[in-house]
Amino acid sequence: MNDPRQSSSGPYTYEQAGVSIEAGNRLVRAIAPLAKATARPGATSELGGFGGFFDPKAAGYSDPLLVAANDGVGTKLKLAIEYDRHDSVGIDLVAMCVNDLIVQGAEPLFFLDYFATGKLEEGVAERVIAGIAEGCKHAGCALIGGETAEMPGMYAPGDYDLAGFCVGAVERGEQLTGDRVAPGDVLVGLASSGVHSNGYSLVRRLAADFGWKMDRPAVFDRDRLLIDALIEPTRIYVESLLPLIREGHVNALAHITGGGLLENIPRILPEGAHAHVDADSWQQPRLMAFLQAQGNIEPEELARTFNCGVGMVLAVAPDRAGAVFERLGTAGETAFRVGEIVEGPRGCTVRGSRGTWSAREPFEAVHNG
Repeated sequence: MNDPRQSSSGPYTYEQAGVSIEAGNRLVRAIAPLAKATARPGATSELGGFGGFFDPKAAGYSDPLLVAANDGVGTKLKLAIEYDRHDSVGIDLVAMCVNDLIVQGAEPLFFLDYFATGKLEEGVAERVIAGIAEGCKHAGCALIGGETAEMPGMYAPGDYDLAGFCVGAVERGEQLTGDRVAPGDVLVGLASSGVHSNGYSLVRRLAADFGWKMDRPAVFDRDRLLIDALIEPTRIYVESLLPLIREGHVNALAHITGGGLLENIPRILPEGAHAHVDADSWQQPRLMAFLQAQGNIEPEELARTFNCGVGMVLAVAPDRAGAVFERLGTAGETAFRVGEIVEGPRGCTVRGSRGTWSAREPFEAVHNG
């Protein structure tokens, strides 16, 4: 048997094993200005240490509760990798975390990312992290650190994965827990920017089964390539919602992610409160109609899989609804009344008429829990 030690041409190096320390160092130098551009009070956004510091007092808090969230982008990354759309998935990563913080009433303060790949391709990594920095600027949080892991053999060539970690703060006593929600509250929906970052395993299955031509104009929007419509980044709602929360206009918020409208709204409800969502009350986005038609997806399945055009739901007292709609419109959001809170078991019912979401007859989907 040959001895690999005798056939080696010289001393082993880490780079021979597939890991380039210098490439990693070059990436850190390249992304340092991106992180610096996200600086905000309380953070310096300097990279290179073993951890990042943040000073809540410098951010203006006197007695803050810290709120933490972490998330990923899921199989949407497969589309980004396959079709060279790396620039916006970093925004998705930030959005999925900061939108989870704002529903607790917390202002996102700082963000850390984890980028893992088999072989570091600096151009790709820089584009992804530039998107993360852009998302942080939209959310008003500082990118104070992260980890880039090059792990040969762990990922197929060209593949990478992302994880994000964000910490926010809310003054003690001002957090949103859902305990203020009561029957009679109005449910206000904020329009999504697309599929956001959930349901892509089904999207990709449909694409494969029906042979979608991703590089051609979408049948529902001839001005956009289909891939660009599908890869549209998750909307970040922080800037629009934070003032309303701090002024006491919002009783609760639900981020519509995995589980759709049907399973996310109950997460903010106290016992004895049931959400009635009227699917007739907003126009189904053409992208959602396309997905539904391609997969012959039943309305009930649609309500628990996709956001159906609603990325965030607010529970608002009736006497504040008018002001909330006005403020959201000024902030650039498309808002519509999607339902109300009634007495009943803790849960959600989504109803629609015949023809809504292509239903062949009136439908009702219920989730209690």
